[in-house]
Amino acid sequence: MKNQNYSISFAVDQSPEQVFNAINNVRGWWSGEIEGETDKLGAEFTYRYQNMHRSKQRVTELVANKKVVWRVLDSSLSFLKDKSEWTGTDIVFDVLAKDGKTEFRFTHVGLAPQMECYGSCSNAWSMLVNGNLRKLITTGKTQPDVFA
Repeated sequence: MKNQNYSISFAVDQSPEQVFNAINNVRGWWSGEIEGETDKLGAEFTYRYQNMHRSKQRVTELVANKKVVWRVLDSSLSFLKDKSEWTGTDIVFDVLAKDGKTEFRFTHVGLAPQMECYGSCSNAWSMLVNGNLRKLITTGKTQPDVFA
């Protein structure tokens, strides 16, 4: 059976180190308010976007220039019936040097088509990851709020 978790991938000319550093500069690409450290193993941070989204993540894997994993410890998405739908999911960033490029793969493990949030959350992730994060990686410049 095909993997049903939401995923985005692309290749860039930047090094794995540049991609890894951009991922960990969460304030540089994830539109909203972030409290706490985002770039240390075991660190916990809270993300908020207006009154629509609040979630708390823990950095559960941090392999330099290769992988970052966040476990969603708590979530409240006001526009869903099950406001805690993200709780217990994992947000995974994989980085791989290949053929002179760097391959990047984002997967939200647990965000599947049968979930209420899939449509709106996959659209938001597409704007944030394929838009903001990709631009941060390729330009080195912090990105504005894509939802404003």
